Amino acid sequence: MVSLDDMAIFVEIVKVMSFRRAAKASGIPNSTLSRRIGALEKAIGLRLLHRTTRKIELTEAGQLYYERCRRIVEEARLAHEALGALRVQPSGVLRASFPADFAVTYLARLIAEFAETYPDITFDFDFSPRPVDLVREPFDVAIRIGRPDHAAPVPAQLIARPLVSLTPSLYASPVYLEGAGEPCAPADLAQHECLNLQKAGAWTLTDGANTVTVPVKGRFTLNNVGMIRRLATLGMGILLAPEEIVSDDLNQGCLCPILPTWRGAAITVCALTETRLLPARTQCFIDFLRERLGRAAEKGNALAS
Repeated sequence: MVSLDDMAIFVEIVKVMSFRRAAKASGIPNSTLSRRIGALEKAIGLRLLHRTTRKIELTEAGQLYYERCRRIVEEARLAHEALGALRVQPSGVLRASFPADFAVTYLARLIAEFAETYPDITFDFDFSPRPVDLVREPFDVAIRIGRPDHAAPVPAQLIARPLVSLTPSLYASPVYLEGAGEPCAPADLAQHECLNLQKAGAWTLTDGANTVTVPVKGRFTLNNVGMIRRLATLGMGILLAPEEIVSDDLNQGCLCPILPTWRGAAITVCALTETRLLPARTQCFIDFLRERLGRAAEKGNALAS
C-alpha cells in the first residue's frame, strides 16, 4: 500500500528534479530516498523516473502520477494547517460526564476559566451518578475520581489519563469539636462520629513514617460527598476528604483541620476516553485540567510542608 509519505517524497524529488537536493531539503539520506522511490515503483508496478548519474526525468506514468500526487499532498498539507488552526482555537460541542460533587465544589471555577479561554466551545455536561457508556453514548470524556485500589477496572476499550492525585485529610466543624472534643491521635477516631463514604469500616492513615488502620463508625453512611460535607459543617461528625473538596468550608471557618500530620490514602482523578485520537476541544480540555489541577496540588503540597 502506498503511503502519503511516499507520495510526498516523490513530489519533493520531482519538484527539484534531484535526489541530492531533495535529500538536503527533507533531511532524509539520498540512499533512503532512492530506496523509497524504488519501493514505490514496485508497489505501483510502473517506472516513474528515468535515473542517470547526471539527471532524472519523469516517465509518462511518472508525469501523470506526479500531477495526482501533488494535489493530494497539497490538500493534506492544507488539512493539517486547518487542524492546526483548530488546535489553536478549538470549537464545537464538548460533551463530558463528571462526578457531581467534585465538579460543583472544585471544577466549576476551572470550567469557567476554560470557557473564557475557548469562547468557540459550547458545553453539554452530565452529572448523573450512573456510569456513562463512552462507547455507545455521545460523550467525549468522563472525569472520574477514586482510590486506585478501590476503583472499578477500566474497560479494555477505554483510555484512562491520570490528571492529578489528591490526598485526603481529616476535618471537623468547630461545633462538633466543642461538643465531642478533638482527637489527639488516630486511635481516638474510634470514639468519634465519622462520616463514612460507601460503608467504609476503617480509615487508613499515614504521617509519612507510620501507617495505621483505624476502625471508624458513625450514624451516617452516604454515597454523596456534597452531603457528607454539609453534615460535617453542621457538626454531625468528622470527614476524610481532599482539601480541594472542602476549601470553601475551610476559608469560611465552617470546618477546621484535625490531626494535621495524618493523611489518608491518595485518590486519583482521571479522564476516560474511548480513543486516543481526540478532537482538539477534548484534548485541550484534558490538558487544561491536568495543568490546573497539578498546579493546585503542587501549591497545596508546598503549603502543607
